[in-house]
Amino acid sequence: MPDRPWSTHDPLRRVLPLLEIRWSRVARAVGLGVLTLTCAIGLAAAAAWLIARASQMPPVLTLSIATVGVRAFGTGRAFFRYLERLASHDVALRGMAALRANLYDRLARGGADVVALRRGDLLARVGGDVDTAGDVVVRALVPGAVAVVTGLAAVALLGVFLPAAALVLLGCLLLTGVLSPWLASRASASVEVRGAAARGEVSARTLELLEDGQQLRVAGRVTDRVDGLRTADDRLAAATADGARVSALGAAIEAGAQTLAVLGCLLVGIPAALAGDLSATELAVVVLTPLAVFEVTSALPGAAVQLRRSREAARRLLDLLPADAAASPARRPAAPDAADPTTAAARDVVTDGTFLGLDDVGAGWPGHPPVVAGVDLTLRPGSVVALAGPSGVGKSTLLLTAAGLLPPTSGRVDGGGLFVAEDGHVFGTTLLENLRVARADVAADEATEALAAVGLDAWLAGLPDGLGTVLGTGATDVSGGERRRLLVARALLAPHRVLLVDEPAEHLDAATADALVDTLAALARETGRAVVVASHRLTPLGTADEVLWLGRADDGPARVLARGPHADLLHAEPDYGWAAAQEDAAALPAR
Repeated sequence: MPDRPWSTHDPLRRVLPLLEIRWSRVARAVGLGVLTLTCAIGLAAAAAWLIARASQMPPVLTLSIATVGVRAFGTGRAFFRYLERLASHDVALRGMAALRANLYDRLARGGADVVALRRGDLLARVGGDVDTAGDVVVRALVPGAVAVVTGLAAVALLGVFLPAAALVLLGCLLLTGVLSPWLASRASASVEVRGAAARGEVSARTLELLEDGQQLRVAGRVTDRVDGLRTADDRLAAATADGARVSALGAAIEAGAQTLAVLGCLLVGIPAALAGDLSATELAVVVLTPLAVFEVTSALPGAAVQLRRSREAARRLLDLLPADAAASPARRPAAPDAADPTTAAARDVVTDGTFLGLDDVGAGWPGHPPVVAGVDLTLRPGSVVALAGPSGVGKSTLLLTAAGLLPPTSGRVDGGGLFVAEDGHVFGTTLLENLRVARADVAADEATEALAAVGLDAWLAGLPDGLGTVLGTGATDVSGGERRRLLVARALLAPHRVLLVDEPAEHLDAATADALVDTLAALARETGRAVVVASHRLTPLGTADEVLWLGRADDGPARVLARGPHADLLHAEPDYGWAAAQEDAAALPAR
């Protein structure tokens, strides 16, 4: 028997367990929503009876119960609405928090293809898309359940007075409660896909302009980027306008069905009243009550659109995760990595003490030809290996593949490690908390030692609050060299046995860059870790056990053209020796 699409292919169904919803809380929100609308319908019915009966000028005491009822229903409507909002938003916010935590947990466990996304698009997914997916409970499921329960109760109430009027109301409720959401959902199918893509594009382009504005201005590309942002914003505005037309369609159907219900009840109610089956006051109740009943279905077109929107957001979230990630248990398992460094370290060990093995590995970005091919490498405890070659040859891409952040285009990767990017994020919090990103239990003395190891002890001593100094978001108040060494210090505190460090010499003067590479090599041998350093600077690579010289012999992907100790390559590999000689002849200035 084939699998049902809802259970196997619907992205929303796959993401729903990650919200960790407690259905008892949902039931409470639905119950309070039913009470809210019951008070609204009761208010309309009681007010209709009271007006009709008061026109007959009966004794005042005859109207007292209805008067109290109107006040009770009016007060209860506001009171229960407030409680319903508290309950439903409690469900939604708890679900969003759980979804975000589960998402981060699965991303941290690796295997997700997130490095191919621009930072702005990734931010839009873990931010806005998580919120949109979490809104499915409060904006779609709860309104739908409330509409079903309250609508049937309203039809039953009208049936007590006049069964024919109840049938009219039922038909009109089905019209606005089924047809209108269905049309809204159909009309929003492409709108939500385009809207989600446009929001991600706007976020990505905005973040690029904010973070790289100076470089883009120097390169003369600001105008192009601003034009691209305007185009993306126009697409988002067009999608928003299409969504507004969908909402207008739903509102028009609701207004038409409401008018039809009132007229229908009037047409069946007048003959019943003339025949004596219905009193004048009961006729007022039958005719005016539907005006309040349609509040039940007013949220359903929006709920249908929200369901479509949440499904598209769930699809974008699933694109971040490995294929089987969402199928794992919803409850997050205890993760001892932060408190027990041996756990994360054990993940880096393959077999026979090998930390990382590359077997004929090719590396490249998804959807593009490989940039590196045929790489073999074995890392054992204390190994120090350098990847060298011209800028753009594929060193960073190979490190990402070795870390498991990109799938290999060919060959096999055994093991893994911590990829230390040259543009890693610095958070807008204290220096100590920035270092605790690597391991949550980092103590102050450990942090001080790590900063000293990378040559930041003098910088630390000059900070106004030491480790408690708050760094600006994105390291806006530290230099490029300080940021680079801060990221390396963070990596040294991580529990991983393999460090894959991309361009540690970037933004550093020659002497500081060489000392940093020497420090990484010394710590690797001292602690039994393994380090792979990607660098276009060759002078400090004499400390490495082995250097892999990457280059292109033809128009194909880069390959290892030579490998061996630094000293041997200086004499055996002409390109390597020439590059080293040029580097020695022109000392790199501080940047």
